[in-house]
Amino acid sequence: MSHQESELKGKLIVITGGLGILGHAITQVANDMGAVVALIDRVEPRNTDHGAALVVSGIDLSDPASAKDAFKQIADKLGPVHALMNVAGAFAWNKVVDGGVQAWSEMYSANVLSAVGASIAVLDHMPSGGAIVNVAAAATTRAAAGMGAYTAAKSGVLRLTESLADELKSRGIRVNSVSPTILDTPRNRADMPDADPGKWLQPSDLAKTMLFLVSSESKALTGANLLAGQ
Repeated sequence: MSHQESELKGKLIVITGGLGILGHAITQVANDMGAVVALIDRVEPRNTDHGAALVVSGIDLSDPASAKDAFKQIADKLGPVHALMNVAGAFAWNKVVDGGVQAWSEMYSANVLSAVGASIAVLDHMPSGGAIVNVAAAATTRAAAGMGAYTAAKSGVLRLTESLADELKSRGIRVNSVSPTILDTPRNRADMPDADPGKWLQPSDLAKTMLFLVSSESKALTGANLLAGQ
């Protein structure tokens, strides 16, 4: 057993958007390390094979009351939170003129406000030594056609990471982010049939990177962003 695995044994990790593909990958790797996992999602689980100790569904993290209730349920049943993985988010391809203001509002709410809501709500239950990991995107370096709203929102996640990291230093809580390239998922394969998925990032590899960021092996990092993938 590695130091990272033994360190996370018995620790509570909360994953927002936890019923999705990346959330499932993090859950699997975290379980292998002996961590306790709780999931928060807007949708109901399709089955019981989610691997988590607790699932809190029907939650809108952009709503402060809903977010606060979700984390209270988790803390009441499982105790203090060691790590928060802000995976909840959304993607939509819309040209600026076609999508209009609504597309930008939806991307901002799904990607930024969900992370803000979860981060605020978890602080009542996260002691010193805790960590938050946000998910941004490698695409933020330059927005292609149709990617404006999404990349603007993910850029907001980067700025949230930096600001929150600075604000929480005095509490001993670290905040970092990962910026993945293209994840190898069924949806991405369907949307990009001519691409080579062999070059894409495996969800399990991103999960391991995120779990590294909540371990003491990354204690020198806060306010950092790690680019993941080719």
